[in-house]
Amino acid sequence: MRRRDPSNYWRNPQTGSRNDWQTLRTLAPYLWPAEQPMLRLRVVIAVIFLALAKLITVGVPLIYKQAIDALGQPMIAVPLGLLVAYGAARTLAGLFAEARDIAFARVGQAAIRAVGLKVFRHLHRLALRFHLDRQTGGVSRAIERGTKGIEFLLNFMLFNILPTLLEIGLVTIVLWQMYDARFALVTFGTIALYITYTLTVTEWRTKFRRAMNETDSEASTKAIDSLLNFETVKYFCNEAHEAERYDRALGRYEAAAVKSKVTLALLNMGQGAIIALGLTVVMIMAAQGVADGSMTMGDFVLVNAYLVQLYLPLNFLGFVYREIKQSLTDMEAMFRLLEQNAEIRDEDGAADLKVNGGEVRFQAVSFGYDPERRILDNVDFTVPAGRTVAIVGPSGAGKSTISRLLFRFYDVTGGWITIDGQDIRQVTQSSLRAAIGIVPQDTVLFNDTIRYNIAYGKPGATQDEIEAAARLARIHDFVVTLPAGYDTRVGERGLKLSGGEKQRVAIARTILKRPAILLFDEATSALDTHTEKEIQASLREVSKDRTTLVIAHRLSTVVDSDEIIVLDKGRIVERGRHPDLLAADGAYAAMWRKQQEAAALRDRLETELVE
Repeated sequence: MRRRDPSNYWRNPQTGSRNDWQTLRTLAPYLWPAEQPMLRLRVVIAVIFLALAKLITVGVPLIYKQAIDALGQPMIAVPLGLLVAYGAARTLAGLFAEARDIAFARVGQAAIRAVGLKVFRHLHRLALRFHLDRQTGGVSRAIERGTKGIEFLLNFMLFNILPTLLEIGLVTIVLWQMYDARFALVTFGTIALYITYTLTVTEWRTKFRRAMNETDSEASTKAIDSLLNFETVKYFCNEAHEAERYDRALGRYEAAAVKSKVTLALLNMGQGAIIALGLTVVMIMAAQGVADGSMTMGDFVLVNAYLVQLYLPLNFLGFVYREIKQSLTDMEAMFRLLEQNAEIRDEDGAADLKVNGGEVRFQAVSFGYDPERRILDNVDFTVPAGRTVAIVGPSGAGKSTISRLLFRFYDVTGGWITIDGQDIRQVTQSSLRAAIGIVPQDTVLFNDTIRYNIAYGKPGATQDEIEAAARLARIHDFVVTLPAGYDTRVGERGLKLSGGEKQRVAIARTILKRPAILLFDEATSALDTHTEKEIQASLREVSKDRTTLVIAHRLSTVVDSDEIIVLDKGRIVERGRHPDLLAADGAYAAMWRKQQEAAALRDRLETELVE
C-alpha cells in the first residue's frame, strides 16, 4: 500500500521562498484560460485598445506643437483643423482606455473568482493535520489579501505600468528622431535612474511590509480566537489578559508600520529629486534650442508636454509599484497555500465505496500523529453489519482517533481499515464519508437557521424531509415553539442553543443524511443526566438495524451494545458484553464502579439541594 510522507505538514508555511516571477507565472494561466476562448478574445481586444490609446496619446503633443507653431506665424488664421484634431485625439485616447477596461473587466473578475475558488477547494482537500496546525484567522486574512492583491495587480500593472513603459519607449523614439540624441538620452536616463532607485528601495522595504502582514495576521487571529471563546474569557475574568495579548500584537504591528512609513518617506524624497533634476535638465536644453533658433516655440512646448505627460504617471508609478510589491507579497502568501501538499488523496483510479451491510473492520491498526508518539498500537476489532460496538476507555486512550481514521482524516501508519472488505484507502473519500454519519461530542453549527443546519445533511432537502428528521431527533416540538420556527438563527457556532438542542440538531442532520454506518463520538458526554437519557433514546431509534460504532466515556450509555471494547494507551485490554466484562472484574469493572459511585454521589447532592 502506498504511504505518504506527512512531514511537510510540520513545515511552517511562511518559510520557503517564491520570487515575484513565480507568483506572476502562477497567476498567468488564469488570465489566459485555455478552456474559455471568449475570455482570451477579450484579452486580445483589451491589448489592441491599450496600444491604440497609447499611440494616440503620444501623437497628441505632436498635434499641439503644430498648432503652436501655426499660431506663431504672422497674419495666419486660427488653425481650427489642428485644434479640432487635438480635441478629437484626446477624446479617442480616453475612449480607447475606457474600452480597454470594459473588455478586460470580465477577464480580471473571472481570474479572481477562479483563484479564490481554487484556494478554497484546496483548503478543504488538505488533511486535518494542516487545519489543526494553522490558525483560521491567519488563513482567512491571507486569502482576503491575496484576492485583493490580484485585483490591484491587474488594474495597475497591466493598465498603468506596462502602458507607461510603452509610452516611455515611444516618446524616446520620437525625441531621438525629431531632435538630437541628448533629449532622448536624458529622458531615458532619468527614467532609468528613477526606476532603478524605486526598485532598489522598494525591495529593501519589502521586509517591513512582510512584517506588517505577519503582525496583522497575528493580531487578527488573537482577536478572532478571543471573541470565539467569549464565554471562556468571561468565566475566568480574563478580559484584561485578552486585551493585553491583543495590545502586544498591535504594538508589534505598530512598530512594523512605523518603519514602513518612514522608509516610504525616504523613497518619495528620492523619487521627487530625480524627477525634478531630469525635468530641469531637459527644459534647459529646450530653452537653449529656442534661443539659438534650432527649435521653435512649438518644439519647446512639445518637449514640455511629453515630459509632463510622462512624469505624471511616472510619479504615480512609484506608488503603484509599491502597491504591486505589496500585492505580490499578499498573493505569495495565498499561492503558498496551494503549495501545501494534500496528505490524504484518492488513489489513482479509486472506485466509489460499495456498501453491502456496512461491516467495519480495523485490522492490526497502528497510528501516531507524530512519529515519535504512537496513539494506537495493533488495534483489531470488527463491527458486524447492523450491530453496535462501543469503544470505551480513559481520556487519551485513542478513542476519538479511531473516528478520525474511519473518516480518513488521517491514514493509518500500520494495518488497514475496511468496510465490507474494501480498504478505505482504495475508495474515493467522498463516497466513504457519504456512507458514514456522525454525531460528535462538540457539535458546531453554522451561523445560519435551524433549517439550514438540519438540511446540511442533505442539501436541497424538502421541508417535509427536514421536519421528519427533526421529529425522529425529538427537536421538532421545540422548534415550532420558537417565534421564527425553522428560520431561527442559531448564532456563531450554535451558541444560541443549549447543548441538548445542538445535539438534537446534529442527530436530525445525520438522520437526513441516511448513512449506512453511524458513529457516535462522545455524543452525550457533555450533557446532564436528564438530557443524556433523552438523547440516548433518540440515538437508539436512529441506530436501529444500522452498523453503529459508539465512542463513549460514560459506560451507562453503552450497556446494551453487542460488544464493548476497552481501550487503554492505544491497545485493546478487554472486550465483551457488559455483563461479561463486569464478571471478569477487570479494567471495565473498575471504571464501572468508579462511575457508579460518582453518579450516586451526584444524585445524593442533588437530593440534598432540593430538600
